[in-house]
Amino acid sequence: MRNGSGSAPTVGDEYSSRVAVTVNGTRRELTLDNRTTLLDALREHLGLIGAKKGCDHGQCGSCTVLLEGRRVKSCLILAVTLDACDVTTVEGLAGPDGLSPLQEAFIAHDAFQCGYCTPGQICSARGVLDEAARGWPSAVTDDLTGPVRLTDAEIRERMSGNLCRCAAYPHIVAAVRETAGTP
Repeated sequence: MRNGSGSAPTVGDEYSSRVAVTVNGTRRELTLDNRTTLLDALREHLGLIGAKKGCDHGQCGSCTVLLEGRRVKSCLILAVTLDACDVTTVEGLAGPDGLSPLQEAFIAHDAFQCGYCTPGQICSARGVLDEAARGWPSAVTDDLTGPVRLTDAEIRERMSGNLCRCAAYPHIVAAVRETAGTP
C-alpha cells in the first residue's frame, strides 16, 4: 500500500507503523501501512503464502491462522495491532522431522481436493484440537462438566467457520478425529 505521496511507507510516516510480531517462532520487525491486514503482511511482506485470500471478508476461513494459539481470520485483523503477538501459520505447524500428525492425517484421509482452503482448514483444526484439550465447550457440547469429546458433530460445529468448495468435509472430520484419537 502507498501513502498519500505515492511512495512506500517509511518510519515516521503518519500512515505507517512499526510492528514486531513473532511468526512461526521467529521475531519479525516490519514497517507497515496502518491499513495492512495480517493476511497481507504474511503473504506480501513475509513471503508466507500458506494462508489464502479467499473472500477477504472473514466468511470463508481460507486465511485462518493461530494468533496467540487461537484461531483467527487473518484478513480481518490489522497487522499493526499485533505488536509483541505470536502468530502461527500452516508453515509453522510442521516440525523439524517433517509434517505434524494433523498434516499427515489430512493427507492420509484425502481431506482436500483443490487444496485452496487446506492451510486454513489445518490451522483451524489445530485450534479445534487445542480448544478441546483445554475443555472449552462449543454450541453442541453435551457435557459441560467433563472433558470435551470430539465427536463428528463436535468437529463439524467447531470447523463450521471454514468453507470447502470441493466438499471434502467428511474427510476433514475424519482427519481431525484421527488426530484427536477419537474412534
